[in-house]
Amino acid sequence: MKASLHTTRLELTQPLRISRSTMTARDAVWLGIEHDGVTGHGEAVTSVYYGLDTGALERLLTAVGTDLARCPDPESALEALRAGELAGADTPPAVTAAVEAALLDLVGKRASSPVHRLLGAGEPPVAATARTIGITSPALAASHARRLAASGFEVIKVKAGTPDPEDDVERVRAIRAAAPRARLLLDPNGAWTGPQAEALLHRFAELGVEAVEQPLAPGTPEALGALAETSPLPVIADEDAVDLDDVRRLAGRVQGVNVKLAKCGGVHAALRIAEALDDSCTELMLGCLTASSLGLAPAVHLADRARWADLDGHLLLSHDPWTGIGGTDGFVRASALPGLGVRPRPSRSTEEEGSREDVA
Repeated sequence: MKASLHTTRLELTQPLRISRSTMTARDAVWLGIEHDGVTGHGEAVTSVYYGLDTGALERLLTAVGTDLARCPDPESALEALRAGELAGADTPPAVTAAVEAALLDLVGKRASSPVHRLLGAGEPPVAATARTIGITSPALAASHARRLAASGFEVIKVKAGTPDPEDDVERVRAIRAAAPRARLLLDPNGAWTGPQAEALLHRFAELGVEAVEQPLAPGTPEALGALAETSPLPVIADEDAVDLDDVRRLAGRVQGVNVKLAKCGGVHAALRIAEALDDSCTELMLGCLTASSLGLAPAVHLADRARWADLDGHLLLSHDPWTGIGGTDGFVRASALPGLGVRPRPSRSTEEEGSREDVA
């Protein structure tokens, strides 16, 4: 097998402000794995929060790509990866997830089977995805919500966590008035103290918010579980639910966990988490980082297993370099094509593209 890397810049249509930062763009590193004339693709994106810059991703993916040479075929490489023999325990989950995605894409293409069928699902999963509205003025948020509802979006996720909580309340109130039938999710990204959360959640419940993600700062899962016991809204752990061990500690204590493949380590890790949640009264949410359709596709093939889907990262881009999972009408759909089912979209410009290099 032969691996190659390609790095490109993903620009957002507009800045996305959350409680801890504002993002305008991020880099994506694409991994291609070729075997017998067929190529599978995966994507990893940079993240300040997870400490992954472009250089680190390129270096780590190059190392794993070099190790692929000792595997006779993609199927055995996939088994080695899941057994921890191809990427060590110190490999960041985002890198493992990207390698697994490329291998799944390649294995599916070789078997003429879409990834969801490789994972045991019959029909291509379809899910109503949340669409994120960042921290902005109530008027702009309402205008955005009105457009989303008119386009078919049934779920809107509202970022919160401003220094003055009243700003968050007013934003949600404006969105509720603009999109009265939408299901609303709230995400302060850990910005609230315990007393703030206890006071605010009742107000957001009155506004018809369906659930709240990570209201408290990560690092105190016991406090998050205690809040969930009395909260008028379902509490979904995100930053406190990174891997399987975290989820096992929280299962039955919070009402949901947000699983992101780049956070937990990929499709196989997400399936293990879903299994751990069985019969626990804690439900699965599938989330994402801002990424292209290539980066989102593996999670879309799992979307039928989740109560909540927040798979809109590709919809935030000014230009998505890949196509194949939809989403502009509020629904993401796994393709019935072999592998991940995504294809490159013709580029508007090649001026800002990164370099391509063989790594194995």
